[in-house]
Amino acid sequence: MTTTLPVKISFSLPDGWQAAPPDEVGAPGAAFVALHPASIDGFTANISIAGGMRNDSATMWQIADESVQRLGQAGTVEVLKKTEVGTPDIPGLTDAPGVVQNLLLHTTLRGEPLELFQSQVYLGMEDVKNPANRAVIELVLTAKPTQIDAVLEDFKTFLRTVRPAEEDPSDPT
Repeated sequence: MTTTLPVKISFSLPDGWQAAPPDEVGAPGAAFVALHPASIDGFTANISIAGGMRNDSATMWQIADESVQRLGQAGTVEVLKKTEVGTPDIPGLTDAPGVVQNLLLHTTLRGEPLELFQSQVYLGMEDVKNPANRAVIELVLTAKPTQIDAVLEDFKTFLRTVRPAEEDPSDPT
């Protein structure tokens, strides 16, 4: 079942990307999925957005580690790079630093071995009404290593467009 994000965000997709229903493309835990049809090669490169509320003291670094552990249940995961990022990389979305990690996944698709590259960005946004709670947004690019050159710059362009959604004064929530 498709999930909803705990906070409203806005973003723009680069040319050549198309939104797809998460449930229909095998990403039921995502709130949003975009596919890159030009990259189809036994696997379609995609961008997914997911998120949830956290009321623990886990750092963005630890939350990124949790993702590696989850993915490790479906295959082998190799962390290629992991860095903290600040707001200049994704301006306007968060005041707290986030984490970017690049992974190489060794898994299977339809019983065949598959190697995938993933670039994951984790961002936290404090709940202004209850600072003990915070929303964590996960922005992920997944592609075969042979597709990365065609889609990585698009992912960076996409990240620069992510913002908190404008509040609607007529919406009491």
